[in-house]
Amino acid sequence: MAKSDPLAHIPYPPKSLLFGHTQQVIGDYFGLARRATEEFGDVFRINLLGRWRVAFTSADAVEYILTDPDKLFSSAKGWEDALSQIFPGGLMLRDFDDHRAHRRIMQAAFRKPAMDSYLVLMSAELDSLVADWPTGQPFDFYAAIKELTLRIGARVFVGLPADAAETAQLNDDFIAEVNAAITLIRRPLPLTKFRRGLQGRARLIARFRALVAERRSGDGVDFFSQMCRAQDEDGQFWSDEEIADHFNFLMMAAHDTTASALTTMAWALGTQPDWQERLALEVHHLGDGPMTPDILDQMLQTDAVFKEALRLVPPVALVPRTPLRDFEWNGIKIPAGVPVSANLTMVMRSPELYANPDDFDPERFSDNRAEDRNHRFAFVPFGGGAHKCIGMHFASMQVKAFTRALMRRYVLRAAWDGEKDFTRIPIAKPKGGLPIILRTRLPLSEATPLP
Repeated sequence: MAKSDPLAHIPYPPKSLLFGHTQQVIGDYFGLARRATEEFGDVFRINLLGRWRVAFTSADAVEYILTDPDKLFSSAKGWEDALSQIFPGGLMLRDFDDHRAHRRIMQAAFRKPAMDSYLVLMSAELDSLVADWPTGQPFDFYAAIKELTLRIGARVFVGLPADAAETAQLNDDFIAEVNAAITLIRRPLPLTKFRRGLQGRARLIARFRALVAERRSGDGVDFFSQMCRAQDEDGQFWSDEEIADHFNFLMMAAHDTTASALTTMAWALGTQPDWQERLALEVHHLGDGPMTPDILDQMLQTDAVFKEALRLVPPVALVPRTPLRDFEWNGIKIPAGVPVSANLTMVMRSPELYANPDDFDPERFSDNRAEDRNHRFAFVPFGGGAHKCIGMHFASMQVKAFTRALMRRYVLRAAWDGEKDFTRIPIAKPKGGLPIILRTRLPLSEATPLP
């Protein structure tokens, strides 16, 4: 007798007999989620990497899953399929009290004195790195920003020179890890992406562990040194292995997500010259001199563009969880152990929360409109709840420091034809890259008013 389907009551879009929805998810997750939401409402299921997963697309459901008031949802089991072998020990692969204890230690590396030191390290490198970009000819912004953020990461995160020879190897190994996280073949067979990802992880972990003893006893202000010395209020700290695991995950996450966000901003500015000029004027009126925390607070136009880029193309499209017990949402029963996902993308494209949600409109974040406050979870590019991105303020700082360096020097023009589409899984990026042309910016008049 055939076993009954415990998810038979939950609809799903057409799928491949062999691969389920995996190819659609990787190729056009946003399109798949939008079609399914329009047809089935805010709860449906997809088959990804051989497993059924229930998708939730409403702000109420996303709030419930991410805040987890009933202590139902495991982040560790949610990310297990994709990350457990490549990024074991990372914060997203820890739950409840264990997660809270590790996050408290990590928080020491994100306190204001530490953040201010990162800003000094970062801004000192950005101008020289951006100055090396080509002008007057097309180049791939996505590839360039990936390299730039990694070089900045080597300086700010690891404390290595920005032009260190090992930066290229670090980049290759991080890329191999990310590719391994989404490959269909989940065994380390010869010549597979999964095997290359495990090899990349082994090299990175060995490099990070070799640095721990030196950094524990030093006084470096880079992120890795701060992590090696980090303690919570009770004096608890990490083992060498825990430091390497946490840092491997954080370095990958910060590098890829920031590069994704900056690329989406470049795409938007390339098609919105008026907004580009607004940012240039804002940067101009901030004056010269080193980047400071006060300058960050004054970059309100940049902040609005950054938020709108994150709303339209969040670097992470969905957040997976696995319920530890049966639960019910609006009369729909979900069995324990069935993976669920909080769909951040669809929430931030909801016409119930945002006017003309497919349009690029940073003004929607202004105080007189404040569409992002229409629901507590209307704007969720950094997730929410106990697992909300611990590096969100660092990401904003890096984006603003880069925008200042770029807008002081260049005018950015789109060099692609037609609409630009983005792959959303695992990290959002433009299909085929993002070709742009930079031209040297003429001096702006001091009399030009701010927008």
